[in-house]
Amino acid sequence: MRTLPPLSLYVHFPWCVRKCPYCDFNSHTLHGELPETAYIEALLSDLAVQSQDVQGRAVASVFFGGGTPSLFAPAALARLLNALAVQLDFCADAEITLEANPGTIERGRFSDYRAAGINRVSLGAQSFADASLQQLGRIHAASDTQRAVAELKAAGIDNFNLDLMYALPQQSVSAALADIEIALQLEPAHISHYELTLEPGTVFGGLPPAGLPDADSAQQMQLACQQRLAEAGFRQYEVSAYAREGRRCRHNLNYWRFGDYLGIGAGAHGKCSRIQGGALQIERTWREREPRRYLAGLPAAPGRRSVPGADLPFEFLMNTLRLVEGFEEHEFEQRTGLERKVLTVSLTRLRARGLMEQHEGRWRASALGFSFLNDVVSEFLAPQR
Repeated sequence: MRTLPPLSLYVHFPWCVRKCPYCDFNSHTLHGELPETAYIEALLSDLAVQSQDVQGRAVASVFFGGGTPSLFAPAALARLLNALAVQLDFCADAEITLEANPGTIERGRFSDYRAAGINRVSLGAQSFADASLQQLGRIHAASDTQRAVAELKAAGIDNFNLDLMYALPQQSVSAALADIEIALQLEPAHISHYELTLEPGTVFGGLPPAGLPDADSAQQMQLACQQRLAEAGFRQYEVSAYAREGRRCRHNLNYWRFGDYLGIGAGAHGKCSRIQGGALQIERTWREREPRRYLAGLPAAPGRRSVPGADLPFEFLMNTLRLVEGFEEHEFEQRTGLERKVLTVSLTRLRARGLMEQHEGRWRASALGFSFLNDVVSEFLAPQR
C-alpha cells in the first residue's frame, strides 16, 4: 500500500540589510520599513491556498529561511507560529529552526524567539576572521557571532548550527582550521561547512575576488577540517553537514530523503506527493520571487507543475546521494512510485567505475564518488536532458 512521505514547512523571508556578493539566494536589500504585519498576513494567505497539499499529515519541521528572518521581531514570528498551529497539525516534537544573522540580533532577543516557539537556530557565522568577513560583504564581526552564541545559551537554546565557509580569498589551510577551532569552542550542536563558490548572477560570479585558493588547496582545507571535526565528535552525514549525535537537522534530512515540503513566502518552492488511482504523483510549486509582486499577487495559487516520471530518478538521487548513508531501493520505490529496476543499469555501471557501493542494503556514493558527486548524479538524467 502506498503511503505519503513526511511533511515539512519552509517559510521564506526575502529581505537582508545588505546583499552579500556571493549569495545567489532569493534575497533583496531592505529599503525603508520592514512590512512585518503585511508579510505575516501574506504568509498565512499563501498557506491557506495550499492547504490541499497537507492531506492530513502532521508537520515534522518548520524552517524560517532567507534572506534574514531574524530581521522580524520575535512577536511577529510568535503571531505567525500561533496562526500556523491553527491551520496545521504539528508533531509534538516538531523542529522549528530560525536562520539568524549575527549582525541583526539584539541582546536578549533569543529568549523571546524561544518563547515564540523557536527551538533551533542556524547562525550565519561564515568565518571568525574579520578580514574575511569584510571580503565576503558580511555586516557582522566575529565578536557578534560569539555574542550571539552567548545569548543563545542564556536563552536555553543549545540546538544551534554554525555556518562556516572555506576556500576564502587569501585563506590558508591553517586559517580554515582556525575557524573550526573557534567554532568548536562555542559548542554548537551542528556545523555546516561549505566551500565558497562563484555562482552565476552574483557579484563574485561576475567579478571574482583576488586570491582565491586553487582546487588542490581547497581540497586540503576540506580534508583537514573534516578530520578535525571528526576528532571533536562531529559526524559528517551530508556533503556539507556535520552533527553531534542526535543533532542532525531533521528539516534538511527530509529534503535529502525526498520528503514533501510546503513552501510559502516570496520565491519559496515546494514539493507535494499525492496518490491518485493507486499511483504516486509528484508536483513542484513555486512563488513569485520579488517581494512586492508576491504581496500583490496573493491570494492566487502558486505556480505548479507535475514532475515527469523520467525525471524522478535524477531528482531522487540528486538529493539522497548527498547523504553519507545513501538510500535503500525500497525507499526509492516509496518516494518516487517507480520500480527499483529502473536504476539497475546505472547503479551497476557506477559501481563498476568505483563511484557507487552497496553496504548493508544501502546504495551510497563511494569515497571517490562523493568527491565527484555531480558526475555520479548526472548518470540518472533523463535521456532528453
